Amino acid sequence: MIALLEARRAGLFNRRDLVSNLLSGVIVGIVALPLAMAFAIASGAKPEQGIYTAIVAGFFAAVLGGSRVQISGPTGAFIVILAAITAKHGFDGLQIATLMAGVMLMVMGFSKLGAIIRFIPMPVITGFTAGIAVLIWVGEWKDFFGLQPAATGLHFHEKLMYLLAALPTLHPATTLLAALGLVICVVAPKFIKRIPAPLIAMVAVTLIQYYAQFDGVATLGSAFGGIPDSLPSFHVPEVTFSRIVELIGPAFTIALLGAIESLLSAVVADGMTGTRHDSNQELIGQGAANILSPLFGGFAATGAIARTATNIRNGGNSPLAGIIHALTLVLIVLVFAPWAAYIPLAVLAAILFVVAWNMSEAHHFRDILTHAPKNDRVLLLITFTLTVFTDLVIAVNVGVLLAALLFMKQMTESIKITGDSEADLAEFCPVGLPKGVQIYSIDGPFFFGAAESFERTLASLNADVRVLIVRLGRVPFIDATGIHSLKATIKLFQKRGARVIVCEANERVQKKLVWAGVDVMLGQENLQPDLVSALQVVA
Repeated sequence: MIALLEARRAGLFNRRDLVSNLLSGVIVGIVALPLAMAFAIASGAKPEQGIYTAIVAGFFAAVLGGSRVQISGPTGAFIVILAAITAKHGFDGLQIATLMAGVMLMVMGFSKLGAIIRFIPMPVITGFTAGIAVLIWVGEWKDFFGLQPAATGLHFHEKLMYLLAALPTLHPATTLLAALGLVICVVAPKFIKRIPAPLIAMVAVTLIQYYAQFDGVATLGSAFGGIPDSLPSFHVPEVTFSRIVELIGPAFTIALLGAIESLLSAVVADGMTGTRHDSNQELIGQGAANILSPLFGGFAATGAIARTATNIRNGGNSPLAGIIHALTLVLIVLVFAPWAAYIPLAVLAAILFVVAWNMSEAHHFRDILTHAPKNDRVLLLITFTLTVFTDLVIAVNVGVLLAALLFMKQMTESIKITGDSEADLAEFCPVGLPKGVQIYSIDGPFFFGAAESFERTLASLNADVRVLIVRLGRVPFIDATGIHSLKATIKLFQKRGARVIVCEANERVQKKLVWAGVDVMLGQENLQPDLVSALQVVA
């Protein structure tokens, strides 16, 4: 509602914009139809449940979210996670996990954690996005080629092994229909701009199968009995304490990926429109969408980059487009549902092949591998490998942890703890330093990564040093370990009978030093604002 009211105040509901938002909403609704069904089937749900997700989540995320142009619904990024949850806990377990994830997203929004996306490095995001793309691509081989693989485990290498073994038994008609759908998805956008390529592919392949009636081609009707021509009723999943405990991990996974995907999509939208989204409000809107979606037959949803971009390109500039997108899907369900039974699963698999390729961002992956620093390349490959062969949450957690460790290593290596020579101090002390006075400067943040180097450097000083001056002028901040290290060094020199003076600390650092009692430990006269004052105290 906040986004809707802001759009009204911004004057986005004049007649011209009203028409463009209506048209854009209809187009995005049509684009969302085949994607919603494909994502649902790949996630272990029924095709209509994907449409319900797009309707409910699309409507409420548009009304309550922090982006004026975001389109939400089921996305490819969720497929691998949701399929695993559905396989292990059933669809009701997926709905409970989605509801819990919605609560988590709202808590994140109200806690002002919308800036979370800034703490995940690009190599990590690119690595797990490319990894998910590979998983989606391989996961769709079964429907694309009409395979009947032996029962497989949940691990990627097991699925791949059985699919490769089943490839010689591919179904020719299914494969040809899927290949035709893939060609249409790739080629159609070059010649037809106004009609979504996935829709063209779905309609064309469906008509061919309808008239040709190839034996053995799986359709929505043969696999799922088609889709109902009515909307779902309100239903609350049976939530128990044991199920909450059982699903807390999967729910956190959905919330984490939902936050990342939605905020990434909102950032992309900002770049295309020149606007600025409210990241915290966006998390609140996505949280509400994920709470309400499972209550009406849906499952997890997030901001969809491709549909959001389609909305912007077709003139959508307010939440009205997202609302119309949802209403368009309602109309399609009520009017055209009987025809859905004829849609071959192969064409939906072909559409997901294209989705997987777009998700992979192969050009970004290649650019990081060829032009980025070594640490970023390693980070990319580790995240990609863990995403494919283990688990997305493990991949993201390990990727972020490694990125943090590498950053701290770089920060530690950049910190300089050096003794100032008399030439360096000529402007402060033209006659030279008094005998027994040693000055050391710290250049960089004084945190736990620099503490050991600081103590080691100063402990190696000769015992004839009677005054040690520590300059903190180029220290932007100091943490608890840095303070502890400084206090330990002060104690060491005081035991030697030497005097320690600390100078040039900025206001932020000085407050921490006073709070930690360093001023008392030094004596107030030994905590000076600048080097000149420190030298005057020594003289």
